[in-house]
Amino acid sequence: MLFQESAKARELLEQVRRFMTEEVLPVEHLYREQASGENRYHTPAIVQELKSKAKTAGLWNLFLPGDHGAGLTNLDYAPLAEEMGRILWASEVFNCSAPDTGNMEILSMFGTPEQKKQWLEPLLAGEIRSAFSMTEPAVASSDATNIQCEIRRDGNEYVINGRKWFTSGAMNEACKLLIVMGKTDPDNADRHHQQSMILVPRDTAGVHIIRDMTVFGYDEAPVGHPEIVYDNVRVPASNILLGEGRGFEIAQGRLGPGRIHHCMRLIGCAQRALEMLCQRAEQREAFGRRLSQFDSVREEIANSFCEIEQARLLTLKAADRMDQEGNKAAKDLIAAAKIVVPSMAARVIDRAIQVYGGAGVCQDTFLPEAWMYARYIRIGDGPDQVHRAALSRQLLRTYGV
Repeated sequence: MLFQESAKARELLEQVRRFMTEEVLPVEHLYREQASGENRYHTPAIVQELKSKAKTAGLWNLFLPGDHGAGLTNLDYAPLAEEMGRILWASEVFNCSAPDTGNMEILSMFGTPEQKKQWLEPLLAGEIRSAFSMTEPAVASSDATNIQCEIRRDGNEYVINGRKWFTSGAMNEACKLLIVMGKTDPDNADRHHQQSMILVPRDTAGVHIIRDMTVFGYDEAPVGHPEIVYDNVRVPASNILLGEGRGFEIAQGRLGPGRIHHCMRLIGCAQRALEMLCQRAEQREAFGRRLSQFDSVREEIANSFCEIEQARLLTLKAADRMDQEGNKAAKDLIAAAKIVVPSMAARVIDRAIQVYGGAGVCQDTFLPEAWMYARYIRIGDGPDQVHRAALSRQLLRTYGV
């Protein structure tokens, strides 16, 4: 397997790498300073400035294939996403950040012309942001059929009632759209046809943001992961996506690319952590020797390299399968990557933290927040256990006969 990206992708990778080095890295800490100001959920001015530069440079919507994006394959996009993943907020600069990427994919694949005009076009232009509202505090949302949020038809409208949390992106002032998953047909014998997805403008009456949720103490401003109550929220019937009972189908179409994109970015996090680990080990001395002269540190460096390379190859193989045979045919490899990559990244980042000592757990490096991201993604977009269960079922069907 060659995993050979196109000439266009190689050219874009060099451009993204140069943009990250010259434009993004020098202001990495300025972003956090601006995001910690008085208006914490306003997109930092430095991001808006960088977005304008990236858009002018043609480094825009790189994740999305076809006419709407750069026309790249998943395999082409993988190294670009990895490069963006070296700085946790950088993907937004290129309009390639979650949850907008998944929501744009939903709208491009399943939206009506009117829905695309109202929501997809401004998202593609980077003029607004969006959120995905699926997880609920009252049920085990790793099983999406458990979701209880009610979406009830009432004449020419749908009425939405329910409580969600970890609705990533909804705290940001630029967020104008919520894609909400709930049940339109809770009594359907097929549990996978009970759910639907519907478009809800964030400023609709009855949408109540209760609180922002922290992740290991981070509230992730200016994006946020709030808990939201939908209290008799009314939207036009035309806001339903694809039709009643199609929510689970849409979710599967959305989560596959979303999961692999997280893996791509996390490999970038891990690669940067490894480079930082090597630099620190060469620069610091303890007990009369450089840290790099201790066998235990050398083993950690070697193990980290091996684990990153293994995870990268698995991710590239999954991306290639998606390109060649479609997302459904690649679900085993996507699941495997989702199991392997976040855990790998958390281990590598943890090793770097250990060598950095006190500096590894404070705001002076990206390591603590990167570790938080890696650990969270072991739950986000489906916990490890669910992916292992699904993967094992598929393997048993294939090899257990």
